[in-house]
Amino acid sequence: MPQQERFDCVVIGGGHNGLVTAAYLAKAGKSVCVLERRNVLGGCSTTELLWPGYRVSTAAYVISLFLPEIIRQLRLKDYGLHILPRNPSSYTPLPDGRSLLMGPDRSATLREIAKFSQRDAEAFPRYEAMLERVADVIEPILSQTAPDPLPIPKSQRPIGMGKRLRDTARMWDLYRMVGRLGGDLQDAIELMTAAAQPLLKRWFETEVLRATLATDAIIGAFAPPSAPGTAYVLLHHVMGSAGGARGIWGYVQGGMGGLADALEGACNDLHVSIRRETRVQRILAEADRVRGVQLSDGSVVEAATVASSIDAHQTFRRLCQPEHLPDAFLCAIDRIDYSSASAKINLALSEPPDFLADPSSGIAPHHHGTMHIGPDLDTIERAYDDAKYGRPSTEPILEMTMPSAVDPTVAPAGKHVMSIFVQYAPYQLAEGSWDDVKEDFADRCIQLLARYAPNVPAAIEHRQILSPLDLERTFGLTGGNIMQGAMGLNQLFFLRPVAGWADHRTPLRGLYLCGAASHPGGGVMGACGRNAAREILRDR
Repeated sequence: MPQQERFDCVVIGGGHNGLVTAAYLAKAGKSVCVLERRNVLGGCSTTELLWPGYRVSTAAYVISLFLPEIIRQLRLKDYGLHILPRNPSSYTPLPDGRSLLMGPDRSATLREIAKFSQRDAEAFPRYEAMLERVADVIEPILSQTAPDPLPIPKSQRPIGMGKRLRDTARMWDLYRMVGRLGGDLQDAIELMTAAAQPLLKRWFETEVLRATLATDAIIGAFAPPSAPGTAYVLLHHVMGSAGGARGIWGYVQGGMGGLADALEGACNDLHVSIRRETRVQRILAEADRVRGVQLSDGSVVEAATVASSIDAHQTFRRLCQPEHLPDAFLCAIDRIDYSSASAKINLALSEPPDFLADPSSGIAPHHHGTMHIGPDLDTIERAYDDAKYGRPSTEPILEMTMPSAVDPTVAPAGKHVMSIFVQYAPYQLAEGSWDDVKEDFADRCIQLLARYAPNVPAAIEHRQILSPLDLERTFGLTGGNIMQGAMGLNQLFFLRPVAGWADHRTPLRGLYLCGAASHPGGGVMGACGRNAAREILRDR
């Protein structure tokens, strides 16, 4: 006979959002079970021992947006969470031997920019101040449940008076927050809706500065910096303070899995049952209400509440029976854009990259932060042009980090770990399969890096390449999309995951979304999980 158990809530997926949801529910006195398909926790925020002595952040690699209130309320520092700030934080070498080094030291950054343009050095503080003022207004929206302000037909979702009043209050709060922007309103509108390229061209004349900032705008997106919506991501570099100060991105000591370890410690003390290597086969329901989940071994875990931290397609199309969901809702789910053009390369190195622009015999300041290979906006646009037609970029854009420069615990003494996030690697190829071409594509990326740091190919001791197809298989990301759905304006805020269902609830009573498929979306924030727990507790 299959085993059967009962909890107040089952959480599908042990990523950081799923663990956050579980911890808050357990803190409120609920019995909670987390079911994780893999043998490691953290979802994309995980550390894996890929090679002896190397602790690799397999997917996500830096942290800043994680909500400080979650760290405080769940006492994650007491459970070992330690975030290491990076200074300097950004480095872009150029083919002509020059380079741009940027970080939290304002005067040093301005001196670096002035090497290229005194005008840009004078404009940069004004640019950052504008971003910070807009971020001060926008950032609180991340930690609030999104409203459902649209007039959705009652046949699709009957909304009670209590929710209508809450949604009206949230929209009024939003209106008042936007009113605080004052003279920055036009800038905020542009940042939320426009393309990064024209905005950066208006502010700056230096190509290397434009390209360095634009790289942040396109990471994880199947879009060039000339596409509307990419300007929004520019806000991220001044949002969040998990790295030690506003806008400072850091490394989790021991790798990104250190966050999952701390969350697991909090969950264990709150008596959450966490089960690895436990695959959910389907979500069980009767009379349009959840009653639990069935596992791949046939056993059943009963629960009146199920919170899914996996993406909307996986939740509703793979785990739910279609008869339990309205056709209109499923049609909307099928329209979610999962376009992806990202790949990840993880390297074990015998020595740090020795850049021609800044020769060094060991760890240098420019190894501490993100190293960009992409000298100008046109290079980024050309890289996207290839992907647009289903081809991996001939000259891809590389965003690299070497956490071992700051955290010696992730590699053997004298050795290093390097993560390379690559744009553009389209999920849908015009010809062939990623299983056939991914090693050649990784070779292309290494050869490109070798133009700037010739010692790298000989320094590689181990290599892992994760294509978009690998990201889908390994982490359960539809289309390999690391955000659980594109972060365009049509899939944000009250439109995430779909219009009428932005408050973490679903048409199947008792089933909630608590991962990046819900507001506020992708990134290692924890806000999705915390917001979902709040709504679950409201209903319970």
